[in-house]
Amino acid sequence: MTDIVTLKAICDELKIDPREARERLRTAAGDAKANPELAKVRKPRAPWQWVKGSAAHNDARKFLKS
Repeated sequence: MTDIVTLKAICDELKIDPREARERLRTAAGDAKANPELAKVRKPRAPWQWVKGSAAHNDARKFLKS
């Protein structure tokens, strides 16, 4: 069974505001050339969640840390 990581868990870990994180991720996913993995997994009206250790999960963590 795959482990799912939610945006809330990442925000709790990094101590950032979930609202700000969602805004930043939407901006990043909108630029498909710079962030192809985030753009592929983005689905409107769906929660931000990733399979633990996936490329999209790693990109999201990297993007939110900066």
